[in-house]
Amino acid sequence: MGKASRAKRERSRDKAGQWTPVGAARAALRLRERTHLSLVSNPWVQMMLADNVSNVLGDLRRMLFHSDLTDMAAGRPEDAVWDAALSMTLGKQGYRPPWPRKPAEAAAWEVRQIKKMLQQAEVLVISPAAHAAVMAAAATLEPADVSTLDRDQDILVPTGLLVLPEPVVVVNRTGTLSDTRAFGWQFVIQHQVFPTAQYPGVQVTTFMDRDGPVQPTGWRQAVARARAAGSPLPPLMPDGMYGMRGDACLADESTEMLADLSQRFRQFQEAINQASEWRAEPVPETGEWGGGQVEDLYDDFVGRYMFAFWRLNAQGVTAVGSSGAVSQPRTAGGDDGSAPLDPDVRVIRLAAPSPRPSDAAGDTKRVYHHRWPVRMHKVRQWYPSRQEHRVIWRGPYIKGPADAPLMMGEKAYLVDS
Repeated sequence: MGKASRAKRERSRDKAGQWTPVGAARAALRLRERTHLSLVSNPWVQMMLADNVSNVLGDLRRMLFHSDLTDMAAGRPEDAVWDAALSMTLGKQGYRPPWPRKPAEAAAWEVRQIKKMLQQAEVLVISPAAHAAVMAAAATLEPADVSTLDRDQDILVPTGLLVLPEPVVVVNRTGTLSDTRAFGWQFVIQHQVFPTAQYPGVQVTTFMDRDGPVQPTGWRQAVARARAAGSPLPPLMPDGMYGMRGDACLADESTEMLADLSQRFRQFQEAINQASEWRAEPVPETGEWGGGQVEDLYDDFVGRYMFAFWRLNAQGVTAVGSSGAVSQPRTAGGDDGSAPLDPDVRVIRLAAPSPRPSDAAGDTKRVYHHRWPVRMHKVRQWYPSRQEHRVIWRGPYIKGPADAPLMMGEKAYLVDS
C-alpha cells in the first residue's frame, strides 16, 4: 500500500490511531468539498462515466437481443432493445425520456445529478461497529427484499452522502476491483418504457476512493494524466449510478413469491454476466489489504447495503445524533474534540437496546453474549386503533447486547454426547 493510501486512512482517525466521530466528520466534510470542486468542468470524470455507461448499455443490449423482447417488438427490434436498455439504466436513475443515445450525454447528466446531490446532501459518517452491522445485515438479504423499500418510511434523510470508515473492496461481475468509500443518494421519479410507468425511487451513486487500496497500473496512470492536465480526479471518484424503487412494490408479496422473484433476478444477472464475458479479466491483487472482498456477482451489493443501512437506521438499531454529542476522550495531543463542527454532520452508532421492564420474580432471564444479524421476516402486528392485525416486514436488524461482539459467517451445529 502506498503512502497516499496510508495517509487516507489517517484522515478519519485521531492521533491515537482510533476512529472518532469528530475526525470522521471533519474528513467527510473535506471529501465532499474537494470532490464537488473537482467535478466542475472535469473532462476525465465525464469520460470515465461515459465508458461505464457504454459498457452497461452494451451488456444489456447483447443480452436483450437474445431474449423474448425481440419477438414481442411491434416495430424495429433494435429500437425496442435500445429503449428497454435505456429504461433499465437511465430511466431507473431518474432520467426523464426521451433518453440520449450517446453515452457522453448520459454521463454529462449523471455528473450534474452528482453535483446537485453533493450540494444538497447531509453528510453522514458511520462508525466501524455500525458499518460491520450493516454489512452483516446486508448479507442476509435476498434480491427481492430490496424492493420492499418504502422511501418515505425507511429513509430518514432524503438526500445524503454516507462516508464509510474504510473502503469496501468489491469484485465486480467482470473481475475488476473497486474500493467503495462512500454512497450518495437523492429521491427521484423513475421512468420506464411506457410514459405512464413512473415510480417513486432513489438514485444512488457509489464513490471509489481515489487513493484507496485498489491501485492497478492503469488507474495510477489515469490519476497522473488527469493531474498533469490540470483536472485532477476527485478524492471520491464517482463509480456508478443505480436506481432503487422506493414505493414498497413487493411489500405485500408472499415469501414464496419473493423467493421466486429473487431467483428470476439471479437468472437475469447471470445472462448479463455471460454477455459481459468478453470484458472479464483476472482479479488483481490489492496489495496490503486485510479487510476482505465482497463478491458482487449479481451487481446488487449497493442495493443490499443501502437497504440494510436505511432499514437499521429507521428501526432504531442505530442512533442518529450530532457528531459533537458523543464525548471524546482526550488524546495524547490534547485534542478534546471540542472544535466547532458542521451541524449537518450526523454520527451513526449502534444504539443500546431499549430498557425493558424488570423480569417477574422467579423468571429466568436469557443472557446473550454476542450480536447477530436477523433476516427480514413477516410478522402479524396488532394495531389498537384499527383493532386488527396487519402483516408487516421486520428486519434486517441486529439482535443482542450493544456491547457484545458481532457474530458473522455461516452457522454450524455441534452434535455432542
